[in-house]
Amino acid sequence: MAENLRWPPQALFFDRDGTLIKHIPYLSDPDQVELEPGVRETLREAKECGCKLFLHTNQSGIGRGYFELKDAVACNSRMIELLDLGGPVFDEICIAPEDPTKDQSIYRKPEARFANEMMQKYGLDLSRCYMIGDSMCDVETGLNTGMIPVGLWRDDDNPEALDLFRERGALVFESVQAFWSAAKASANVS
Repeated sequence: MAENLRWPPQALFFDRDGTLIKHIPYLSDPDQVELEPGVRETLREAKECGCKLFLHTNQSGIGRGYFELKDAVACNSRMIELLDLGGPVFDEICIAPEDPTKDQSIYRKPEARFANEMMQKYGLDLSRCYMIGDSMCDVETGLNTGMIPVGLWRDDDNPEALDLFRERGALVFESVQAFWSAAKASANVS
């Protein structure tokens, strides 16, 4: 697995729920935002080594009428506040509000549009970038864009998800922090 890791990463594209923060279905209350362990340290180190950071989150609750865009933005703001990294954390944020049962996907993962726009805007080589998330749509986004897909899978997750991640060629880790540690170790970086 370490041979597939590229150092230094040019950019990290992150899913939000279940990746950077605890997964709560249709999260719309900023008071419920809780960081996953090790996320703050990982993002701080990534920024320090010059890595661009992007957030790409599907929020179908907006399209379904469960909450409004301002609620998703408030949850993102709370996450950024909890990260406490001083200054902007993400170079760009994409909130995809489409309801997959009735809306045409524009930015909703696994669409490649957001990554392609960031590639153009920031001059990224997507083969030196990672898409990191806990669902198949995150892995598919990485594959659809030419990024290296990273699937997060924990012992209490569905075993079928682990099999699907591996079948699709994703690197699999239990957390963002575990991914980052393995990437550094592959390059002998402490």
